[in-house]
Amino acid sequence: MIKSFMKDNAFEEYNPQRHKNLQNKKIVFAVELNNIGVCPYILEVLNKIYLQGKDALMGSIACILIRSSSQLYTKSFSQQIIFICNSLGCTFLGHPVVEAIEGFLNLKTWQKTLHMPLEEICYTLCGRLSDRFFNFKMLKKDKPKVSVLHASHRDTSNTLTLWYMIKKHLSKLSISEHHVENGTIQDCIGCPFKTCIYFSKQKSCFYGGLIVKEIFPAIEDADAVVFICPNYNDAISANLSALINRITALYRRNPFYDKMLFSVIVSGNSGSDSVAKQLIGALNVNKGFILPPYFAIMEIANDMGEIKKVENIEDKAQKFAQNILSNILKEATE
Repeated sequence: MIKSFMKDNAFEEYNPQRHKNLQNKKIVFAVELNNIGVCPYILEVLNKIYLQGKDALMGSIACILIRSSSQLYTKSFSQQIIFICNSLGCTFLGHPVVEAIEGFLNLKTWQKTLHMPLEEICYTLCGRLSDRFFNFKMLKKDKPKVSVLHASHRDTSNTLTLWYMIKKHLSKLSISEHHVENGTIQDCIGCPFKTCIYFSKQKSCFYGGLIVKEIFPAIEDADAVVFICPNYNDAISANLSALINRITALYRRNPFYDKMLFSVIVSGNSGSDSVAKQLIGALNVNKGFILPPYFAIMEIANDMGEIKKVENIEDKAQKFAQNILSNILKEATE
């Protein structure tokens, strides 16, 4: 996998004594999981990097090649790596992971379009990731468009309240907000591949409705998408989960390689990282959204309105807004 990825590109194996500064680098995690689905060496490396400070990976871009001898763990460990590195300032391009599980069974779907042995598909995907990785650039614009997706009520939601604290610092952006209400969305029916492709070409979906009429165009037109995610039992809400499933029809037509993902996450007690990893897995790893550094703001607030009492919350909101601007607005870095 490493050989297929690197091709003729020169690389250095990480050495903590020699590579003390990992900012503004291109980083490839090549991960071999053990029987319980972890790679102790990678965890040790990440812990050392973490001790260097919250900007230890600022300006760096990363991807992952990962292998498991079982059918498990590649997704969850990849999400852990991405979450940790992103919290240290690292960017992940869309579809940043190539997995190899037992028997390469995770690649059987690819055989519908790549008519070759499963192992060969794995190496082909490594080569494709390499091409995108070494040519990847953040695309900033003069007038970026941002679509905000939520299923909350402004009068009661701490998460939505936090978003409005952030929004007031984003006047330079074109922002559209979309409320995914109860009763307006049905979850994915799981159409056969050819059926999904057919509706995708029509910019539609089997169910139609609000998703097709409002959400699809909003996502397609956006340079960045912000998911407003209260923590429900350490997961995103049912409506937003259904939304993510449904945009598969849009994704079939065109991966989201040119769109950034941000999120506002508020938990009643703990578990914001669980929600963030769910978004990473669904939208960065699977759907191809770019994951810019510090993609999520995560806070704890339980009772209604409690978010306003969080220490330095206005400063945190402004800092997150500035992070959004610095990643998508051209003039913010000029």
